[in-house]
Amino acid sequence: MTAILKPEEKKQILDAVWRLEDADEVPFAIEIGPFHGATTAFFDNPAAEVKWNEELHRSREGVYDYGLPNIKPNQGIGTIAAAFGCEYTVNDEADPWIKSIIREENAEDVYKLAIPHPETNPVFKKVWQRIESLESLSSLPLRMVNVASPLVTASMIWDYTSFIEATLVCPDEVHALLEKVTEATILYVKEQFRRIHNLFSVGHESICPIPRFAGVRVSDDTAALLSPDLYREFGVKYNSQISREFGGIVVHSCGDVQYVAPAMMEIEGLKGLDFTIPQVMNWEAVRDAAAGKTVLCLRQRYWDHPQGSAVDLADYTENLVKTFGRKGLIIETSAPTADEARALGEKLHQKLSQ
Repeated sequence: MTAILKPEEKKQILDAVWRLEDADEVPFAIEIGPFHGATTAFFDNPAAEVKWNEELHRSREGVYDYGLPNIKPNQGIGTIAAAFGCEYTVNDEADPWIKSIIREENAEDVYKLAIPHPETNPVFKKVWQRIESLESLSSLPLRMVNVASPLVTASMIWDYTSFIEATLVCPDEVHALLEKVTEATILYVKEQFRRIHNLFSVGHESICPIPRFAGVRVSDDTAALLSPDLYREFGVKYNSQISREFGGIVVHSCGDVQYVAPAMMEIEGLKGLDFTIPQVMNWEAVRDAAAGKTVLCLRQRYWDHPQGSAVDLADYTENLVKTFGRKGLIIETSAPTADEARALGEKLHQKLSQ
């Protein structure tokens, strides 16, 4: 069995890749099991969250990859929207559901929305209590609590379908909302950096850390539904403001991003793009726009592939490297069980090391 890399070796190689420097191996992370969300069992139970994470990392012993033990605070993607006054419902299926408060019929109400105070807003205070509890229960470092892009938060505050239409018919109101959401997001991220004492990553998703010099990672799933020009107007502008504030930005998006990837490259200070790659129908479009120019974190966990499809994750990863090249590439994948994760780690090491 291949010798497991030491934590400092993993961090050294990951930092080099995030600087677009050469590495002897394309780094990869293998998680175990299905999606772990902010469901009823975990959202209000920090002890259960710590137990789940500690058990996960015990199960990963002997897995060759670049993942490191940490805790996912797991509060869902709608925190900022909830802080603006949207109701949220914790459930047993996914992250909390968010109920929108704006539609085209009351679009003028965006001007009445107050920017939530990062320290005194009740929703934010609940997040800070969560961080404090997790840090008191475990010595493992914490990822950030989910940070939605301004577009994603705005599309939760404003009914999703109506919001997409509003980028065309109510652009002034959309911009007014995005300006407030961007300010709130910056305050929220600053407060997280102040309160998390043992920071694992500037993102919330992977066991593979994103270094502090990359700025902050945001989830920008709404991007895939916009045209390149609409994304430049409503996405690039506000992501750039966040990037300027934190010295960089990593942008995640699910969905088929082939059309907006070139526009994403226009975000000021962009440090990386994080895509759910099985959902992208044209890899070459993303390659031509971004490969070798910014870090590409390409996610293809076993449950990202169509249900019932017989995908060999090692071969699929090898095809990603052939398409996108080795420079600045990081692979995020997973396996249903610990034994399968160990076997996959050995295969990936053979395919991705030089």
